[in-house]
Amino acid sequence: MTKALFLDRDGVVNVEKNYLHKIEDFELMDGIVEVCRAYVEKGYLILIVTNQSGISRGYYSEEDFALLSQWMMDHFKGLGIIIEKIYHCPHHESIDGACGCRKPEPGMFLRAQRDYDIDMASSVMIGDNERDIEAALRAGVGMNILLSNHMNVSKADKIVHSLRELL
Repeated sequence: MTKALFLDRDGVVNVEKNYLHKIEDFELMDGIVEVCRAYVEKGYLILIVTNQSGISRGYYSEEDFALLSQWMMDHFKGLGIIIEKIYHCPHHESIDGACGCRKPEPGMFLRAQRDYDIDMASSVMIGDNERDIEAALRAGVGMNILLSNHMNVSKADKIVHSLRELL
């Protein structure tokens, strides 16, 4: 079975900017490239799981999201890192009703598990919000890391203030 490094996108892979959907606004988080390289060297697949309610809210389209996602995957590939896949939830409960893919629900993780035969207990999640950690726990992810400068209590196994703490 395969082990995976699951990453939230906004606030973990890229600097949080409300409803990011333009390439020119994309800015990598400090340390993310090195963290990805370290996990790739240990045999992990890199997968992104991201809530994207801006689609449902009409702030940007599925096509806008797909263009930015492809650019991001190409950018990482140019840095020698393969992002295997980006899973996203375009829904928002106040617009679309409940769904199984919007974190804290585990749907994106479970889909990735099926797609790549992932050993969830050997996998890792890095998120910047408690709903990321909750979704990963519900999916059985073995190690959960919260990246936060303001939270001191979490269901995560570890809280870090910088991605560089993981190197």
